[in-house]
Amino acid sequence: MSSIDYNKYIKALTDISSAITSDLYIEEILKLIVMVTAKVTGLEICSLWLVDNSTNPKKIRLKATQAIDPDYVQDRSLDFNEGVVGYVVANNKPLILKEVITEPRFKEKEMAKKLGLVSMLSVPLQAKKGEVIGVLNCFTSVPHDFTEPEINLITAVANQAAVAIMNTELMVKSKVIQEELETRKLVEKAKEIIMIRKNISGNDAFRWIQKQSMNTRKSMRQVAEAILLSEDLG
Repeated sequence: MSSIDYNKYIKALTDISSAITSDLYIEEILKLIVMVTAKVTGLEICSLWLVDNSTNPKKIRLKATQAIDPDYVQDRSLDFNEGVVGYVVANNKPLILKEVITEPRFKEKEMAKKLGLVSMLSVPLQAKKGEVIGVLNCFTSVPHDFTEPEINLITAVANQAAVAIMNTELMVKSKVIQEELETRKLVEKAKEIIMIRKNISGNDAFRWIQKQSMNTRKSMRQVAEAILLSEDLG
């Protein structure tokens, strides 16, 4: 990588910034990040790991790579402080390996030999307040000394990626909450109709809608929408 590649890094940051305000799903965002990073840096393989907060203890899972080799894209997860990825998450700082196969922390030496992976730069994905939400790994196919500008620029890409990921997750949560509120409003309106039709209490009307939902294997929202539609049609 030379100084002339600086413009490519800026292009990468711009592309990832565009993803922040897009309607892409999280899987598409992650794929875009590793593909853009690999393309502009000319690196052999880039991969992105995210911390999975849904398990106890937490895991770090491979979520995206532009590599196509089955040995690399298989479902993989690591514990905190396990392997290079775990070390970078636990210590919140980049790790550089000149020869991955000689590094005790690097666990997948056979895969590295098969794919011809030699040097590695692993940087944390930092969200707000320094929280590490994942790791961006970059591999070369020849021995390489990552320079400070290269580390800084790939770190900038990683941090921009963290913002895109957090933004997408917030957007998904917001949509889920919005849909839940809309469902509650529809069920409330349907409940009022059933109360009048059957001359029953609000609680009984709600249970009636629940029972219809279970019997028909349709969601509460679908049952409520059907009730409202039937009311509109008279």
